[in-house]
Amino acid sequence: MSVIALAAALLTVIPAAAAPHAPLAMMGESPELAAGTLAAGRADEALATLEKASAAMPHDAGVLINLGIAYAHAGQEAKARAAFEQALACHEVVELDTAGGGTTDSRRLARKAIRMLERGEFRPAPARAGQLTYRD
Repeated sequence: MSVIALAAALLTVIPAAAAPHAPLAMMGESPELAAGTLAAGRADEALATLEKASAAMPHDAGVLINLGIAYAHAGQEAKARAAFEQALACHEVVELDTAGGGTTDSRRLARKAIRMLERGEFRPAPARAGQLTYRD
């Protein structure tokens, strides 16, 4: 699986048996929708939605993981790590559906996200990757 595919698989995490996020539904926003925004390259918009979600539901591992991914894509690695670690420390372990169609528990997904962050897998590829360059 490529790094891009793996990051995309992490982008959307939804509690497998959760009720809709009522506080966000009242605001007309959803943390699940933020994944689409993030995938479209609009990390700032995703961050706005996910920061509101995190404030409303500070112990929701799915929201925290998506928030960490949004921070990582925005280049805020320290905040990303903090969000992933907060998800890892959540008392309740929940089953999450990923965009790749799989299901995994929140702690396993948070650990995977931390490893990806440490390896720099959320960083954008250099603009010149794959282009020919002149060498001296």
